[in-house]
Amino acid sequence: MANSTMQVWQIRQFGPNAAGLERSERPVPQPGPNELLVKIAAVSLNYRDKLIADGAYDPTFALPLVPASDAAGGVVAVGSNVTRFHVGDRVIGLFLPHWLDGDTRTNERSATLGGPLPGVLGEYVVFDEQAVVATPAYLDDREASTLPVAALTAWTALFEHVRIKPGQTVLVEGTGGVSLFGLQFAAAAGARVIVTSSSDAKLARSKALGAWATVNYSRHERWDEQVLELTNGRGVDHLLEVVGGSNGRRAARVLALGGNIALIGMLQDPLLSFEIVPFMLKHGVIRGVAVGNRTHFEAMNRALERAQLRPVIDAVYPFAEAQRAFEHLRSGPFGKVVISLN
Repeated sequence: MANSTMQVWQIRQFGPNAAGLERSERPVPQPGPNELLVKIAAVSLNYRDKLIADGAYDPTFALPLVPASDAAGGVVAVGSNVTRFHVGDRVIGLFLPHWLDGDTRTNERSATLGGPLPGVLGEYVVFDEQAVVATPAYLDDREASTLPVAALTAWTALFEHVRIKPGQTVLVEGTGGVSLFGLQFAAAAGARVIVTSSSDAKLARSKALGAWATVNYSRHERWDEQVLELTNGRGVDHLLEVVGGSNGRRAARVLALGGNIALIGMLQDPLLSFEIVPFMLKHGVIRGVAVGNRTHFEAMNRALERAQLRPVIDAVYPFAEAQRAFEHLRSGPFGKVVISLN
């Protein structure tokens, strides 16, 4: 494979609606002594990928940049010192390739695939053998590609930073990738899950995935009142906050005594606003969630195998239509958007 070439997508210049994405040809990389060459089968997109391509995330990233961080595929070549995997193994890459266990250090948090590190939206990618996990056998590659950010973020929020218990109430905002994984994980653990959305159709699909109750915030702008009514005034034990801005006030209001807010996203605003004194009197806890490490990923995969949960994929695009996949992120997908290279 030394003289062969491959196709990649790269961000040539930042621009709205991923206008600066272009297809390019590069040599197939060769693995070093401790590396794997992986033939990519599927790439799943996160909203972060759209923000990066638009130039809204960090316009200082060096260009051209291969975008996207989440990929699954098969090992086609290994370096001379590799021991963890073999040719033919199915693997998934880590979003934070240097964070294997324990708490993050600054350099680990800043070294992320798809910016500033090169991403995975190409036919082949070289990974350090430590920077991948084995794919759960029951998942296909498209499903597996959805796990590195969305699934692991939800898992870390609910089972690593805290440990949800059967009978507790969990609120997830919206029906994006992290929120739906949060719904599936929490319901499988025996929690009562409340889902908010502006779409009755999406709320009906959430019920089918195991939601205990739903609230349409387009009809109930004060959705916090609806949640308090559903919980007889007690509130929720855990909340996945993905909106930001003034939504934080309603999120803090629905928190039960001793409740936990997992701060995950900023779809509305990069700032979060809420009243401090009522939050203090509830002994509330708020914690940022920066995906998770390899140990968390492997624990999540074992739980997935036991529960046989299937990731929710909203749409699959062929590799040639990657720009359309990025544009699809604007529509508020129900679950994940995947690019297939098969």
